[in-house]
Amino acid sequence: MDPASPNPESMPAHVEQTVRSITMLHAKHHQDASQAQRSLDRLTAFAGRPFFLGLVCAAVVLWTVENAAASFLGLRPLDPPPFAWLELAATVSALVMAILILVTQRNADRLADVRGQMTLELASLTEQKVAKVIELVEELRRDSPEVRDRVDPEAHEMSVRSDPHAVLGAIKAIDSEMRADNDRESPAV
Repeated sequence: MDPASPNPESMPAHVEQTVRSITMLHAKHHQDASQAQRSLDRLTAFAGRPFFLGLVCAAVVLWTVENAAASFLGLRPLDPPPFAWLELAATVSALVMAILILVTQRNADRLADVRGQMTLELASLTEQKVAKVIELVEELRRDSPEVRDRVDPEAHEMSVRSDPHAVLGAIKAIDSEMRADNDRESPAV
């Protein structure tokens, strides 16, 4: 076992369960990806390493030195300066790399969307639980003879569960308002 990795027995059960759930989410995402997608991910990961950069730079230097030396020695170079074939190879490689990165990013975005959805669901569930706890504490305070009974408007407001649709509507309204303000402030082009 890696000394840097935590010992699962030393973690509380709820933390271990959370770690397992997240690991299962990532494993499911990997399992749902096609073989082609997994291959593209590995290729992008390889191309993103410093070693690959060094390999490309060495290939370009070797290509130019070999062809320049052949021209200098009076031999027929494969790609004489200004190296049109090298330029074509670099252009095609750049196009392939850009598409490769886009495909890999799209796959990563799908996982990010799942994480975002899970985060929203957990935040909503946590908000509901906190509202219920506040409601129960307020009820306990009212019913307990040892605690002075008083009205706490803030606690009452916090015990009311928020409506996700109303929150989204408020966010959209504020966003529209801010965009309208920005449009009024920015000069017409």
